[in-house]
Amino acid sequence: MESELKDMNSNPPSSKEERPLLKSESDVSAAIEELDKKFAPYARTDLYGTMGLGPFPATEKVKLAVAMVTLVPVRFVLAMTILLLYYLICRVFTLFSSPHREEEEEEEVVQEDYAHMGGWRRTVIVRCGRFLSRVLLFVFGFYWIPERRPDPETICSEEGETDKEEPERPGVIVSNHVSYLDILYHMSASFPSFVAKRSVGKLPLVGLISKCLGCVYVQREAKSPDFKGVSGTVNERVREAHRNKSAPTIMLFPEGTTTNGDYLLTFKTGAFLAGTPVLPVILKYPYERFSAAWDTISGARHVLFLLCQFVNHLEVIRLPVYYPSQEEKDNPKLYASNVRKLMASEGNMILSDLGLGDKRIYHATLNGNLSQLRVFHQKEE
Repeated sequence: MESELKDMNSNPPSSKEERPLLKSESDVSAAIEELDKKFAPYARTDLYGTMGLGPFPATEKVKLAVAMVTLVPVRFVLAMTILLLYYLICRVFTLFSSPHREEEEEEEVVQEDYAHMGGWRRTVIVRCGRFLSRVLLFVFGFYWIPERRPDPETICSEEGETDKEEPERPGVIVSNHVSYLDILYHMSASFPSFVAKRSVGKLPLVGLISKCLGCVYVQREAKSPDFKGVSGTVNERVREAHRNKSAPTIMLFPEGTTTNGDYLLTFKTGAFLAGTPVLPVILKYPYERFSAAWDTISGARHVLFLLCQFVNHLEVIRLPVYYPSQEEKDNPKLYASNVRKLMASEGNMILSDLGLGDKRIYHATLNGNLSQLRVFHQKEE
């Protein structure tokens, strides 16, 4: 993924003549427009513009100013209260309980979670987590979330089946990835485990909540040849969820990064290696002014603008469980491709072969062009 960036950095232009010189503001704007076309899955097309930097109409500036002194403070306080409340619930109901651990040969703890904890305490954690996640979405302006469940008989898949006389439990939920809000929705709907950076487990408040979710923490590098890595851990969790109804369900975003919601990137095979049934879920964020898609915009700016919107929209399409054919079980790439095509068809999304490496190139180039644009604006002032 990072090879393209390395190639760019290792072969810089040798002279000024080789570098594209953008002499005017119109040149820069045209270059940004071309970038948005080339990297369309990551481009923002809402009223707030590329990277959420505008320019903003006068009416929008007034709306933002009003919201910042009314909606934003109230929503921020409510959101922090909900987060703190759920943290306290998790803290109280995990007292005197030892977390489930998976260790490697050197006896170093690799994974640690409370998702395998059974009994009534686990039930309280899950039900409170689902309820408070939905309340948090309500605070963010998602007052109603319509869900559509297509009839299995109307869905045609190329290889696998979407209906069975004897239904099996899906081993994993797969979803397109548009925003950090995706996680809140899935928590409210099924409270699954996610794949997260190892550092998330050490964060204040969020760390304990992630352990109660049963997050699989990503290991940056293996320490021994026999180390199974995150892929092996995910594989085991998928199989466990498939055969054991009391095991935590795992949720994966097979695209590996976020898009603007109109496209579906190539799926990674991690969710499909085990060959178990999958539950595809499609998330769409319709908008009029501000898109909830988390692309080309900083986290703080995105949260601020999101809280300024009085109403935000989320629509969900929950497809039937997809049962792989024997050929798909033997070929995870084929399995992933067929599920991707089905999701794109049902969600009216465009298939794209771009990936994380392309996104990084887009962001790096975009930042450079926007820096030039700021220089032009400063000269005008």
